[in-house]
Amino acid sequence: MDKLVVLIPGQISERLNNMLEFSLEGYEYETIKTLEQISSLKNKRILFAVELGDTGINIELYKMFERIRMTNEKFFENSVGSIIINSNNELFTRDVARKIIFYANMSGCMFPGRPLSEATGSLKNFNTYKKINNTDLMEICLNDCKKTVCQLMNFNINKINEPRILTLHSSNYTTSNTITLWNMVKENLKGYNIKEIHIENGSVVDCKGCPYKACKHYSESTNCFYGGIMVNEVYPAILECDILIMLCPNYNDSISANMSAVINRLTALFRKTKFYDKYFYAVVVSGHSGSDLITQQLISALNINKTFMLPPEFSLMETANDIGEIESIENIKGKAFEFAENIKRNVIK
Repeated sequence: MDKLVVLIPGQISERLNNMLEFSLEGYEYETIKTLEQISSLKNKRILFAVELGDTGINIELYKMFERIRMTNEKFFENSVGSIIINSNNELFTRDVARKIIFYANMSGCMFPGRPLSEATGSLKNFNTYKKINNTDLMEICLNDCKKTVCQLMNFNINKINEPRILTLHSSNYTTSNTITLWNMVKENLKGYNIKEIHIENGSVVDCKGCPYKACKHYSESTNCFYGGIMVNEVYPAILECDILIMLCPNYNDSISANMSAVINRLTALFRKTKFYDKYFYAVVVSGHSGSDLITQQLISALNINKTFMLPPEFSLMETANDIGEIESIENIKGKAFEFAENIKRNVIK
C-alpha cells in the first residue's frame, strides 16, 4: 500500500494548488481529476484535495462519490485516506470533510486520527497555532498540509492480539433498540475483553470551557476541575482501551446530551494524551432517519478532533422506533455478525 493517489475533483484555486505543491514535494503520486479516470482504488494511500470556492458545493466531488457508491461498495478496500480542503470563506470545510470521510469509509477506506488540513477563507482556523508559533498564517497552513500528507504516508495499521474494548452508552437497558443491537454484536465478540460504562442521567457535568491554562493544569494529573465519573471511571478506561465503541441513538438528529458531555469532557484528557493509537467504532440507531447525521457528528468529534482512528465501515447504522423493533429488521443478526467480524478483520491479529 505504497502508492499515493491524489483525488482532485474539479478545478482548484491557486492557493489550494500551492498547498498541494508544498505538501507533496518529495513524494511520487498519481493524480485523478475526472470521472473517466476513476477505477478501483484499493490498497492505496489516498489524498482528497477539494476546492469549495464561495458556495461550498463541489459538484464533481459528489459525482465521483456517486460513481464510487454505484460501482463497488468496497471501492477503497485496504486503503487509507486523508484530506486537504480549501474554502473562500469561513464555512463548509468541516462539513464537506466529514462527508468525504463518511462516504469513503463506507466504501472501505480507513482514516488515521486527525486526517484533515483545512484552509478557511481568512485562515483564522490557524490562529491558535499562530499564538504558539508566532508565524504567518499561510506558512502555518502549508506546514499543516505537509504534516497531513506525512502522516498519511507514514501510517501503518497495527493490529492487536488481545484488544481491550470499551463501550460507552447512556441508554436504558430494557427499552433501547441501540442496546439490543449492541448485544447482538457482542454475542459475536465472546472471549474478548469488553468493558461497558453506562453514563447515567446527571452523572456527567458538561464541559464549561475552562481557560486553556486551567484545563492544561488539571490534565497534567489526568484530572478535570469537575471530577466525577469522567475522572474516576471514563478517563482510566479510555487510556486503557484499544477500541472505543459508542452506542448512540438518534436524539433530534444528534447524539444524546450525556454522550455529548462525555466527548466534551475528554478535552482535559486529550490535553495530555492523544488517541492516535486507538480505534473507534459506533452503533447508531434512528427512530425515523438521520443515522448518517449522527455518524458524521461522531466523525467530527472523535476522528477529526480527538484523533481516534476510523477503521473501514466503522459505524453500524439501523432504523428502529418502537421498543424491540430492531429485532424484526431483516437479517439484523447477520448484520451484527458482519460488524463484529469487521472489527476482528481490521483490528485483531
